[in-house]
Amino acid sequence: MAANLTLLAGPDALRLLRERGLRGEDVDVVPGASGGPKWLVLAGLDRALFGDLFKDRIRPLHLIGSSIGSWRLACLAQKDPVSALRRFEAAYIDQRYPPKPSPAVVSEMSDRILDALLGDEGVEEIIRHPWARLHIITALCRGPLAAEHRHVQMLGLTLCAMGNVLSRRSLSLHLRRVIFDTAGDTGPFAAWRDLPSDHLPLTAQNLKAALIASGSIPLVLSGVRIPGAHPGVYRDGGVIDYHLDMNFGPGEGLVLYPHFYPYVVPGWFDKPLRWRRARPENFRRALLISPSAALVAKLPGGKIPDRTDFETMTDNERIRAWNKVVIESERMGDELQELLATGRLVDHVRPL
Repeated sequence: MAANLTLLAGPDALRLLRERGLRGEDVDVVPGASGGPKWLVLAGLDRALFGDLFKDRIRPLHLIGSSIGSWRLACLAQKDPVSALRRFEAAYIDQRYPPKPSPAVVSEMSDRILDALLGDEGVEEIIRHPWARLHIITALCRGPLAAEHRHVQMLGLTLCAMGNVLSRRSLSLHLRRVIFDTAGDTGPFAAWRDLPSDHLPLTAQNLKAALIASGSIPLVLSGVRIPGAHPGVYRDGGVIDYHLDMNFGPGEGLVLYPHFYPYVVPGWFDKPLRWRRARPENFRRALLISPSAALVAKLPGGKIPDRTDFETMTDNERIRAWNKVVIESERMGDELQELLATGRLVDHVRPL
């Protein structure tokens, strides 16, 4: 078993890995999950994957994410993904807030972080990328969930949560999935029927707003109106697709999924519902790569970062802890590169 990585593969992925190993040209889809600061535990792994694995890519690679996952994948879709990741990492860690910041204050900080991630040329590089196809998941709100008043919005969230206990399909009463696709290319995701879904072209005019909307956590950030899109208020795509338990489309290639956990939770409201986890048929060709329990134990507090860190630590304490997480995360990237170089990765893969 690998010391720092947990490697889990569906049966189709396991068969391909045994035949060929992990090759960038065999990957069809890279998903990116919601999770806020949890992404920092993947920083070293992301740099290893995004910096080397796809450097000789020619055919389209579909990158689909919600919330912080879409921001990570927006780094991969730039000309120099490792530099974009490092800009993102530095700006994200350096967040500082007054006590109990308003959604407007948090949204303003998110806007600054995204500006750092994109740099001067990021928007054009993403839109014109020769092979990366970015797909950004957002949630178009209905009823009280679209309100900015805290108590009204809380009512909308409560109604969502109550209906979701019975069925995820009830989310369609309050939310509509809207995916922004590079150059209007819906890729393998056009046939989704689990919930009402629309696809809109991702353009230079709406890219930044779509990314901001995809990460706009209810009650924490302000809702977003996206130019040229359906009228209304957009919020965090992770409310609908938290860890992306979805049909990744037809094909024989891999779904390469760097993830914080060795399991997948379908929606934001499913977090406390331990009986609701990913459908195995959606992950037959997926390779899930997550931190090992041993690596997590080495992190500050023995845990992956999360949004409670803003409440339980001072800014300086949190920044020190998060920088330590990033340093520890490099063990994941180093180990992956070693397994790829020696051809031993498949020896450490377990069935998903």
